[in-house]
Amino acid sequence: MSQKISRLCVFCGSSEGNDPKIVEEAKHLGEVFAARNIALVYGGSQLGIMGAVAKSCLEAGGKAIGIIPEFLKTKEIVHTGLDELMTTETMHERKLKMQEVSDGFITLPGGFGTFEELFEIITWSQLGLHHKPIGLLNTNGFYDALIEMLDEMVKRGFLKQDNRDLLLVDTDINRLLDAMEHFEPNLKSKFLKPENI
Repeated sequence: MSQKISRLCVFCGSSEGNDPKIVEEAKHLGEVFAARNIALVYGGSQLGIMGAVAKSCLEAGGKAIGIIPEFLKTKEIVHTGLDELMTTETMHERKLKMQEVSDGFITLPGGFGTFEELFEIITWSQLGLHHKPIGLLNTNGFYDALIEMLDEMVKRGFLKQDNRDLLLVDTDINRLLDAMEHFEPNLKSKFLKPENI
């Protein structure tokens, strides 16, 4: 059973890092979004990987929506050419808004902030607070160690396999998007409450 994905939130770094392949793949992601008519939802910055995804998406004729907290909204940081820019008071409100307006989530390489966004959104899924697909684009082996750590958590009894399987992982953008469109949530979560759906 496939689901229509019209808006995807991308979590990624506000710096470019030092691996050109990661920057190129971020640009490619923006182009693929435009080609597949998927609107980009992201943190609203013109910097780093964030800026690369947005710029390529817009240049390819796609739509980009930024969500940024007021304290980060400076000329040096905010992307001024987006189709829509939403402003929140706090970082937490930003994540709530991202979850609210998106049909799913993809994580690219990044730092602490990217990891924090990924793990909060997957924890919300584990708790039954949303049932949207979550993808990890493992560009050039960036997330190999993290994937190994997640499998170790399952092995040692700290993470259930069903919850580990909430994170869809691939090295290819189109394969990952196809998997996300065919994602079937586990609606039997013991934490699930109807009012949270």
